[in-house]
Amino acid sequence: MKFTHDVIVIGGGAGGLVAAGGCALFGLEVALIEGRKMGGECLNDGCVPSKALITAAKRAAEAREGTRYGVTLDQPKVDWLGVRQHIRDAIAAIEPHDSAERFEEMGCEVIRDWAKVTGPQSVEVGGRTLRAPRIVIATGSKPAIPPIEGVDRIPYLTNEDIFDIDALPDHLVIVGGGVIGMEMAQAFRRLGSAVTVVEPDELMARDDRESVALVREVMEGEGVRFVKGLASKVEGREGAIRLHIGGEAIDGSHLLIATGRKARCEGFGLEDIGVKMGRGGIVTDERRRTSVKGIYAIGDCRDGPRLTHVSGYEGSNVALEITLGLPAKVDYSALPWCTYTEPEVAQIGLTEQEAREKYGEKLRIVTESFHDNERALTEGNDKGQAKVMLKGTKVVGASLVGKNVGELLLPYTQTITGKSSTFALGSAVIAYPTRSEITKATAFAAWEPTVFGPLPKKWAGFLARMRRRLS
Repeated sequence: MKFTHDVIVIGGGAGGLVAAGGCALFGLEVALIEGRKMGGECLNDGCVPSKALITAAKRAAEAREGTRYGVTLDQPKVDWLGVRQHIRDAIAAIEPHDSAERFEEMGCEVIRDWAKVTGPQSVEVGGRTLRAPRIVIATGSKPAIPPIEGVDRIPYLTNEDIFDIDALPDHLVIVGGGVIGMEMAQAFRRLGSAVTVVEPDELMARDDRESVALVREVMEGEGVRFVKGLASKVEGREGAIRLHIGGEAIDGSHLLIATGRKARCEGFGLEDIGVKMGRGGIVTDERRRTSVKGIYAIGDCRDGPRLTHVSGYEGSNVALEITLGLPAKVDYSALPWCTYTEPEVAQIGLTEQEAREKYGEKLRIVTESFHDNERALTEGNDKGQAKVMLKGTKVVGASLVGKNVGELLLPYTQTITGKSSTFALGSAVIAYPTRSEITKATAFAAWEPTVFGPLPKKWAGFLARMRRRLS
């Protein structure tokens, strides 16, 4: 068979861009195919627009506090069209990083069209047949819509269109209390919308319960209403939505469906050529190989964690395997994530519940509060804590909640993966005053029983007695 390329990458989101760019930089002939928007979900309707919206909402929340630190601010005047333009400006500023032109400069052939995989080494796109010994599927995910009666007959929003609405919602009803639901709930409430969150199970179910409880407390204090229950029926029209939960009906102006995401696998011909599918997407092994030899699947389209940085990580792994022949298994023992509410919730490795199930009585938990962090106290924002799960002196997980705690995850990554240690972190010199001192405090606590244990105390006492005798 005559090959047109060394590798074909389908999908120009976080995973596909890393995989395609990495292979191209090694000198391989790469076809990068994207049928929607370059940059994928993260750039266009995920991480970037949501964080831009959250930034605008924080600005409004700060002004709404009135007098603080002896400084008085005027009440905020929210211009939704101005907020929307800020979101678009943020996307536009980052867009060149993910553009077709940038990847063409790297050496990729970028094809803007929808692809169909027709064989283990062939892809049809734009009336052409491309062939390569390796194919990477990076088609991402799409909003998962729950089976609510009437949902297909009313206008509803998802993360793919909420950032483009023409006016600020009077009352935003959100179905789903996960990351998207919670971030959007607080942001729109701070901008002036009434907000109700409907969730049948736990809010932010994968996160530490103490951390989530604090976030809920703060959001309820800001006026977000939480309703526990399963949405069974929805009716209404543009600007007037009624959602039924058990015997209760909630009326709102807009409905946001935020019940997670599902793999985008249909329409690419994958099942026709024998690519195995699972409940959560394409089935892969630890090297992200599918059931068809020579075809990989990375990022949200495969069964596994759906995070932008995970997609990029898998893209780099697959690029190394394809270019250098180095088998690269995924390692999620130090998988981090962060929910950008205020306070933020950050997690890496095992949660307390997971660690207790795995290690039982061998587990030790160290908790340090921001109430004792002097930078937090000077800022007047000491809500939150760092909770670290330890097996001996080794970190197996960390759960943080507080201002900007996502920025504090890196040292825990190093300790969990063994590239550093709690002893090294606990003895590090850290700038004062910083919130990162809480990280050092948790690391030092891992060694405190040893450092100040019976043997060191005996040795210190012996040296003290000897000095007295010799003086």
